[in-house]
Amino acid sequence: MINTNFFKKTRILDGGMGQELLARGMPSNSTLWSANAILNEKYHPLVLNTHIDFIKAGAEVIVTTTFATRQKRLKENNLQDKFEYLNKKAGEIAVNAKQKYPHVYIAGGLPPQHLTYEADERNEREIINNFSSQAKILNPYVDFFYFDVWSSIKEVKCGIEAIKQFEKPHLIGIHISEGVKLPSGENISNLKNLINDQTLGVMLACVSPENFEKNLTELKSLNIPFGFKLNGFVTTKIKNGYTSVFLNKKSNPNEMLGKRQDLTPDKMAKIAKKFKDSGATIIGGCCETGPSHIEAIAKIK
Repeated sequence: MINTNFFKKTRILDGGMGQELLARGMPSNSTLWSANAILNEKYHPLVLNTHIDFIKAGAEVIVTTTFATRQKRLKENNLQDKFEYLNKKAGEIAVNAKQKYPHVYIAGGLPPQHLTYEADERNEREIINNFSSQAKILNPYVDFFYFDVWSSIKEVKCGIEAIKQFEKPHLIGIHISEGVKLPSGENISNLKNLINDQTLGVMLACVSPENFEKNLTELKSLNIPFGFKLNGFVTTKIKNGYTSVFLNKKSNPNEMLGKRQDLTPDKMAKIAKKFKDSGATIIGGCCETGPSHIEAIAKIK
């Protein structure tokens, strides 16, 4: 298990698994996204090798490939019966990478349990049950839990309650599409009352460098290690909501969200250094951030 002071020093996280798998030739399959690589055994080596390439690039933490293995996505694709298998297999593949590189920690990626980039408006008990069921399967394989791209304070409250039984630390990854408010309309500072002795840090997940910078002061005010997983999308806020468009198009997310051409590995490293100099210690990438980006970023450590 990870030391709760781990992120008080500068640490490098991995990049974006889902988009990297697509870039490496895995075909898109409805809304399964990265889960398609866990579902099809022929892509298991691709997932393992991508984990390893991120580690070789300098990542000290890898996240399980579980963003799309949530129950809602599987239900959309008539794969509810694969829920346990997919999450377990993602854990096993991450452990295989760790066995080759024992210094690396595994973050159990817990995605939003309903929509992406949108607050979960369901009742708390339902949200807690969803988080708990996924965390229970991942627990044997992970060193801590990572709240991956969450959009409301309520989700964080529910997530902390859901994983309490496992007695493992957690890293909070919240999302801001534009400006300084979560998709729920809340402020980052609203997290203050939820931070406890098992909170490793707070980061902005799947955000643009520009949006991260707008929220630096607010993140610092939490007085806890903070940082980012930066994406290379043009936007994460599109008309009619990302999830509904994604569901209808059934294709690569960057076809709806756009792929920036300016965020080269060197430029990403310069941006990361600027944020590190401002106090960020949790440094990594999200969608459209590959091993070459992580390699460049790792040099600033």
